[in-house]
Amino acid sequence: MDTFVKERSDVPPGFFEAEAAGLRWLAEAGGARVAQVRGASAGRIELERVTPARPTADASRDFGRALARTHAAGAEAFGAPPEGWDGPLYIGRREMPRVTDESWGRFYASGRVLPYLEPALEAGHLREPEAGVVREACDLIADGAFDDDAPPARIHGDLWSGNVLFSPDGVVLIDPAAHGGHAETDLAMLALFGTPHLGEILAGYQEVSPLRDGWQARVPLHQLHPLAVHAAGHGRAYGVELAEAAHAVLALA
Repeated sequence: MDTFVKERSDVPPGFFEAEAAGLRWLAEAGGARVAQVRGASAGRIELERVTPARPTADASRDFGRALARTHAAGAEAFGAPPEGWDGPLYIGRREMPRVTDESWGRFYASGRVLPYLEPALEAGHLREPEAGVVREACDLIADGAFDDDAPPARIHGDLWSGNVLFSPDGVVLIDPAAHGGHAETDLAMLALFGTPHLGEILAGYQEVSPLRDGWQARVPLHQLHPLAVHAAGHGRAYGVELAEAAHAVLALA
C-alpha cells in the first residue's frame, strides 16, 4: 500500500484538515519535500507512505538547502496561516492562536509563548516565579528587541526530529504547524530535539540563505515556543528548560 492513514474520532475540529492545509502550503514553496496529501476529512487524513532510510550527511545537507528555499517562499504576515485555510491551527494536539502582526516580536510573544503559560502552571509543570521570568522575556520580545528586517518566512512550525523523515529519496517532512514566522524558529527546534546531522543541515541552509550574525545566541529565544508547548503538556522538565531559556533571552538584552 502506498498510503498511510491516520484516523481518530477524538481529535479537535479541523485537526487533520489543518494538517493537510499546512502540508500543501509548504509543498507549494518548491523547497523541502513534504508528505503528499491524498485526502483529508473530519477525523481522517491519508498521506503518501514514506519508506524509512538511514540518515546521511548528504541527505541532511540537501535538506538544509531545500528548507532555506521553503522559508524564502514567505508568508503574508507573521502568524499568517496557510493560504486558503480559515480554520484552527494546531501544534501537536494543542491549538495555536490565530494572531497576525507586522512585528515578529509582538506576534511571537502573544501568539506562540504566552498562551501556553497558564496551562503549564495548571498542570504543575511550571512554577509561578519561572512564569514571571518568561513573562519578562516576552515583554522584551514584544517590545521589538529582536525584530529585524527579515520578512515573514514560510515555516514548518513543529520541526523536531520526529517530523523529519529520512527516505531513500531524501528528507520528507510531516505533521507541520505551518505559519508565517521567523526562519530561525525552525532551525532552533531542530536543535532542541537532536536532529541527526544537524551541522550538515545548517551548512546546507547557509549555502542558500546565510544566517544573521548572532543566530547561535538567539537559539533559546526561538526555543521558547516549543518549550512552552511542551511545558503545558509533557512534564516538569520542560518547565525548567523554559525558564532557563527565558533567562538566556534576558541575558541577550
